[in-house]
Amino acid sequence: MKRILLKLSGESLLGKQGYGIDGEVLTRYAEEIHDAVQTGTQIAIVIGGGNIFRGVKGATQGMDRVQGDYMGMMATMINSMALQDALERKNIQTRLMSAIRMEQIAEPYIRRRAIRHLEKGRVVLFGAGTGNPYFTTDTAASLRAIEIEADAILKGTRVDGIYNADPEKNPDAKKFDDINGDEVLNMRLTVMDLTAFTLCRDNKTPFLIFNMNIRNNLARIIRGENVGTRVHWD
Repeated sequence: MKRILLKLSGESLLGKQGYGIDGEVLTRYAEEIHDAVQTGTQIAIVIGGGNIFRGVKGATQGMDRVQGDYMGMMATMINSMALQDALERKNIQTRLMSAIRMEQIAEPYIRRRAIRHLEKGRVVLFGAGTGNPYFTTDTAASLRAIEIEADAILKGTRVDGIYNADPEKNPDAKKFDDINGDEVLNMRLTVMDLTAFTLCRDNKTPFLIFNMNIRNNLARIIRGENVGTRVHWD
């Protein structure tokens, strides 16, 4: 793959903590991305903010939805800055771009500039979601992947693919190596929110669900090895 968009959940940075960022997890992810960069593939990243925003959830009960969503966008920026720092400590050139203007810490998101950074071999992190309330970071990942013409979205999770049932609850759950997106819809399998899924379907953007916590999985996928579950639109 020439260019990919890596989607990470904010919760994945929790590690063994109740909220916040686990430094060991952050370093491990930076190492995984470093190895993937060595393959020559251009990499963009979208990361969620659940590890931080859910930590203050109690204080937001009854809060206006729009206000809460903007707080979530700020949480994604904190995670993006943390990952950017971890990557740069691995001598990886990065650029952080924000959907909301924050000139002191990030470039404003401009599609052509983002593509140019990728062409120069820089890892580009997209923060603040889409910049609009009511949209998830899954939707932001799908939108940015389509805009930068990524070959695929790689969604790193804590499970190794898509199953016909929850593998953590059902030991007999069947894993799919490859599945058509329409089948995912018909079986009502929850892999990403419906808006993000529809964007991928309408633009024929394939995505892959894999376990980010298994060493070298990211680089193996980029090299074309059979890891996780690929969702296609053939």
